[in-house]
Amino acid sequence: MTTTFTVPLEPSGPGGGSPAPDTAAPAISWQGVRTIAVLELRQRIRSTRWRVALAVWFALVGLVSVLIGGAFASLGGDPKWAFGLVLMFVLGLGLVVAPTLASTAINGDRNAGTLAILQVTLLSPADIAVGKLLAGWAAALAFLAVSLPFLIWSALLGGTTVGGFSLSLTVLALMLGVVCAIGLGFSALTARTAGSSVLTYIAVASLTVLTPILFVLTFPAVTTTEQVVVYGATQEPTAGDDSYECTNFTAEREVSHTERTWWLLAINPFVILADTGAQPGLDPEDSGPFEAIRAATNEMRNGPPEVVQECWWESQAPPTFDDGAPIWPWGLGANLLLGAAGLAVAIRRLKVPYRTLPGGTRVA
Repeated sequence: MTTTFTVPLEPSGPGGGSPAPDTAAPAISWQGVRTIAVLELRQRIRSTRWRVALAVWFALVGLVSVLIGGAFASLGGDPKWAFGLVLMFVLGLGLVVAPTLASTAINGDRNAGTLAILQVTLLSPADIAVGKLLAGWAAALAFLAVSLPFLIWSALLGGTTVGGFSLSLTVLALMLGVVCAIGLGFSALTARTAGSSVLTYIAVASLTVLTPILFVLTFPAVTTTEQVVVYGATQEPTAGDDSYECTNFTAEREVSHTERTWWLLAINPFVILADTGAQPGLDPEDSGPFEAIRAATNEMRNGPPEVVQECWWESQAPPTFDDGAPIWPWGLGANLLLGAAGLAVAIRRLKVPYRTLPGGTRVA
């Protein structure tokens, strides 16, 4: 069965010239976006590789989930770690798959000679770009939907709240959309599909791997020797001698002002996801990976403490955990801006007529 779509052609003015001003296409229309998205999705659904990819994804996520759940059950570990690790694995796998869903959407059609057919219709550049983005994002969400049974199972195993589970899933879906938008932008910028795919993977690697590396490398730049208040003893206690008492005194210490560079961690997708799923007020050492990542990031955001603690041998009151303001809205907002920039580049590059074209580019 063949499905056909009616795409409005560009009307010509008197004598076959340029279109009349009153029939100009709008900047974006729901009908145009829907037409492009449905066309893209139908092509994916008919592909055998698409079904195989979903089956392999389901098997891989299921295997990892069972292994993680079995390991914690046999070792007697905290089940909260199960949901955190499975969700992190799904995010990591999604960041590997998502670039392939949109990074060839524009230059692939241009090389095949089918993009120009869409550009001469009343479909606006925004219709084409947004439609392709929604199709790629929907394909990425299909992979996420396949993972839902294992995510729900691990969430129930770890006692995750409904609100925390829903928020984590929403943020994960938005991050996949951001990657698709970045890939779409590179697809419009480069003439070759291999180039756009590589650039998208580099962008994803920069957000996930390069940001913590840069954060560590900036430590010498933000570390200085300052006069600080220290809580400790002027002399080290000897074995069997408890006559030393801890007091506050002023001394020179190396201080790292990580409050200046903590934003490098805040834009990391894994830190964003951990901050959404962390339960406030829990001891990071006795909780899951989300709480540990959130506590470490908050410590970096707060910078050096007002009083440097050096009296480790003295018994102290149980520590309190101040979670502070959520980090994920800032990190997610920065990533959404990157995705919006990718979409804006794609819309701009789809405008016709072209001013310049890369050498060897096929128009139609």
